[in-house]
Amino acid sequence: MPRIAPKIVLDSLPRWQLQSWVQAPSTPQSLALRARIVLRARAGESNQPIAQGRGLPPITVSQWRRRFSAHGQEGWRDARRAGRPRPHGPEIWPRGQHRVCQPPEFQRRWSVRTRAREVGRPSSTGHLRRRASRLPPQRLRPFTFSPDPDFEAKLLDVGRLYRPPPAKALVLGVDEKTGIQALDRTPPRLPLRAKKPRSGTNEYVRHGTHPLLAALEIATGRVRGEGRRRTAVNFLRFLNQVVGHHYCPVISGTD
Repeated sequence: MPRIAPKIVLDSLPRWQLQSWVQAPSTPQSLALRARIVLRARAGESNQPIAQGRGLPPITVSQWRRRFSAHGQEGWRDARRAGRPRPHGPEIWPRGQHRVCQPPEFQRRWSVRTRAREVGRPSSTGHLRRRASRLPPQRLRPFTFSPDPDFEAKLLDVGRLYRPPPAKALVLGVDEKTGIQALDRTPPRLPLRAKKPRSGTNEYVRHGTHPLLAALEIATGRVRGEGRRRTAVNFLRFLNQVVGHHYCPVISGTD
C-alpha cells in the first residue's frame, strides 16, 4: 500500500518566513532546500514532482516533509552522528596535561615531537591536546621575590589603599619623574593651513632633563607638583608642603 504524504499546515511558521529563507543569499543551502520542499508541499504537490523538480530522491523529500509535519521547524535539525570513536578515553587527558607540565630532565620544556615520541603517538595529536588544554609551554613569564624582610608589612600597607578608605580620609598618590627631557625643534613649526596639517622637522635640540615631584589627590584629581633636584631633602620638603596644604602635622626628619 503506497504511503500517503502528510498535509502541510503553516501554523507556527509563517509563509513569508519560509520565502525569506529561500530568497536570502546568506541562508544555508540545507535550510533553503528544506524550506522549498515545505512551500511546494503546502501548495498541494506530491513528493514525486517535488523530487523531480529539485533533482532529489523521493525518499529525501518524504523525510523532510514528514519531519516538518510532525515537529515543525524543530524537525529540520540534523540528528547527531556518532562519527569515528575517540582513540583515547577521557582519563587520558588529565594524565597528558600533567606530563606536559613536568618537562624532562635537563630540558626546559617538552616539544611536540619529543612528547609524541615518548607516548608513541603522532605529533599532531599532541599539538591538538595542547591547544584544547590551553597549555603553551613555549611561553615564559618572569616573576621575582623581594628580599626585603619587611616586604609583607609593606605589601599590606599598599593593598589597603585599594580598599574603600575610611570616612573623611585623604588618599594621595606621590611619585617622582626624574628624566623629563626638555626638547625643542631646530626650525620653527609650519602652521596649519587648509588641506595641509601642521608640520615640523624631525631634528630637535636637547636642553637637558628636568625632574618633577607630584602628588595626585585621588578623590578630586588635583595635582600638586614642583621641579627640584632629586634628593632626599627636596623630596621630604615636598611631602611637608603637601601635608601642610591639607592641614596635617608636618613630617620631621631627613631620612
